[in-house]
Amino acid sequence: MNKLPREEKMTTQDINTEKEASRMTRRNFLGLLGKGAACAGAAAGAGGALASAGGGAANALGGVGPTFQQEPEQYAEARKNPPKIPNYNWTEHKWAFGVDSNRCIGCLRCVEACKMENSVQMDRNHTRTWVERYTYLEGSDHALVDSIHDLKNVVPASKETRFKFDNRYKNAKVAKSFFVPKLCNQCEKPSCVQVCPTGATYKTPDGPVLIDTKYCIGCQYCVQACPYGARSLNLVRGTAEKCNWCYHRITKGLNPACVEVCPSGTRIFGDRMDPESPISLFLRNNRVNVLNPDMGNMPNVFSAGIDKEVI
Repeated sequence: MNKLPREEKMTTQDINTEKEASRMTRRNFLGLLGKGAACAGAAAGAGGALASAGGGAANALGGVGPTFQQEPEQYAEARKNPPKIPNYNWTEHKWAFGVDSNRCIGCLRCVEACKMENSVQMDRNHTRTWVERYTYLEGSDHALVDSIHDLKNVVPASKETRFKFDNRYKNAKVAKSFFVPKLCNQCEKPSCVQVCPTGATYKTPDGPVLIDTKYCIGCQYCVQACPYGARSLNLVRGTAEKCNWCYHRITKGLNPACVEVCPSGTRIFGDRMDPESPISLFLRNNRVNVLNPDMGNMPNVFSAGIDKEVI
């Protein structure tokens, strides 16, 4: 079986066509078979997620409600009619991402833009990209770390659709504080691809790691295997999800949504095959690092200005 979709049918995980929920699809069938395997090694609660996977399509196509930013009709249309990518050859590109933490102001517009662009669940525990704040108090060698996953950073009465770092250190003696954006590293040697039992997660020739939701059974092996915490289970759809660098945008010559809205130039994106692209210039003109280099995953997100404790 060829697990990679044909080139002209490549889309993001959010616009892969789903079968009607009333039919026994390949994903439904594999989901039933996968429950026993998931109990052996997947995360706690995976069995429940698998049990709900069959209902994910029905919920998504029948009326999601406030879980998604898009209207249910828009979401259903996107699922039924995934756009093709004309005049795009994925062997002619090598995408990469840069993060300049010296510039990040922690505004979290990137997080909100990502959720709106990719129909990510609006709660604080499901994100494709997020930002962490590292704060060193006077006399301490170790940073205090908080992110939007902390309820204190959710704007009151916003129903978790808006995020803002709270001012918890206003009365403390702070020696240093900075923000670090994080997202899927689209690794050259991705652990998630190695453990996926159905081939739903795969590495593309142009760099990103994508998820074909037709084959995802929601077992969460990939969630557990990722050393960067970049994956989660979409409880409504019953499939894994993560950042894909807005693949539906970059293959049409656009920037990822988070790069588009960043007001400080923290996020840099481009094609490494183009020596004058923003990412090529960023890599050439800065001393960069990758997160957790000892893991051997070979990330394609390169950071400048991050502290040694972050690495």
